[in-house]
Amino acid sequence: MPISARSVIQSTVAFLLVGFAVLIVIVGMTFWLGERAQVYFDQANGARDMRGAVVELRNAVQTAESGQRGFMFTGNEIYLAPYDTAKAQGQRQLGALQHLLAPFPDTDVPLQRLTSIIAEKFDEMDQTITLKRARRDAEALALFRTNRGKALMDEANVFFSGLVRQADDRLTIGVEEQRTNAGWLRLASALGALVIVAVVGGATYVIAQYTRELRAARDEVNGLNAELEQRVARRTEDLAQARDRAEVLLSEVNHRVANSLAMVSSLISLQSRGLTDPAAKAALTETQDRIFAISLVHKRLYSSSDARVVSLDEYLAGLIDHLKTSMRSESRGTTLTADLQPIQLGTDASVNLGVIVTEWVTNAFKYAYPEGDGEIRVRLRSAADNTITLEVEDDGVGKLEGAPAKGTGLGTRIVSSMASSLGATIEYRQRQPGTTAILAFAAR
Repeated sequence: MPISARSVIQSTVAFLLVGFAVLIVIVGMTFWLGERAQVYFDQANGARDMRGAVVELRNAVQTAESGQRGFMFTGNEIYLAPYDTAKAQGQRQLGALQHLLAPFPDTDVPLQRLTSIIAEKFDEMDQTITLKRARRDAEALALFRTNRGKALMDEANVFFSGLVRQADDRLTIGVEEQRTNAGWLRLASALGALVIVAVVGGATYVIAQYTRELRAARDEVNGLNAELEQRVARRTEDLAQARDRAEVLLSEVNHRVANSLAMVSSLISLQSRGLTDPAAKAALTETQDRIFAISLVHKRLYSSSDARVVSLDEYLAGLIDHLKTSMRSESRGTTLTADLQPIQLGTDASVNLGVIVTEWVTNAFKYAYPEGDGEIRVRLRSAADNTITLEVEDDGVGKLEGAPAKGTGLGTRIVSSMASSLGATIEYRQRQPGTTAILAFAAR
């Protein structure tokens, strides 16, 4: 029976959950045993320190007693040097022992008795030393022979032995607990390892079986893909041929449209020559320039490798050259310059922009310099925010505020319509002298 991807996922998740659970148990037990080991370690350190303090205290008392006896029998003060040191050390070790036994309430009574014995023992030794120094040897010897110091030392040794034995018992119990915990840890690790091996083995088997089935399915899919690739290759070839035919057709259409527009322009030119009315001739000339602006786009398209976009800098440069020639009779020495950044724009937008340039440049030629020569400047810029700006600027007489529009106003309506198609804004800035017409729109 084939293994489905869902079964593989469910089995793998189940195996992983079991392995994860076992791992958590092992980690938890290891953590717990580690905590217990730390507790036993602290207890062992405490027992060891307690044993050391007891031994040091006993040695200090014995050393002090040896110094006291030496002074008693010889009267030589040199024996009191180790006595004083041993007494100070004994008091320090007694304080340390009291601190170490503080957590164990059952030792309070024995510890109090031991403290009392040590105090009495040092008091007895101090008395005999004081009497000896005062040369009251008989009294000192009588006090010494009472054996009170020996009795105190014997009783102290009983407590010392009990405390040492108690520390040894705590060390023994800690070691035994550590051995038991280590055994449990080894057992848990062994069982966990067996479970994890079983989990890994089961997961490996399921994945291997699924991999074999995937390999078989992949081979089948590869065969289907090869057949599909052949079909796609044939279809792609057919589409490429169709695209090439469409491009040839589109280029031919643009060529024919450009020729047709050129023919219309020629007809208008012939018609203009037969007229005597200057206003009618000027209107036909403007119409001829507008048609040329449109036909120039189609000329660029059928000579371009991409019929979807127009290079504005090349297109507007050709249009401006035509306007220079067309307006030569109107210019009276007026010059036309262009500063155009290389920008690409769609076909329809390029047509609209070309018509606007034609209207503004023609208007500047006709009205900016009525008394003499001047300069008309055309600028095309692209900003970082993808905004395209067209400016037509002159240094002429400008337009007075509130003055009536010159001409029929058709050019203004055409510019407004084209700007609306572009989604553009129009601004006329009055300069001193001259006017700047600004068109701004977002490239699409």
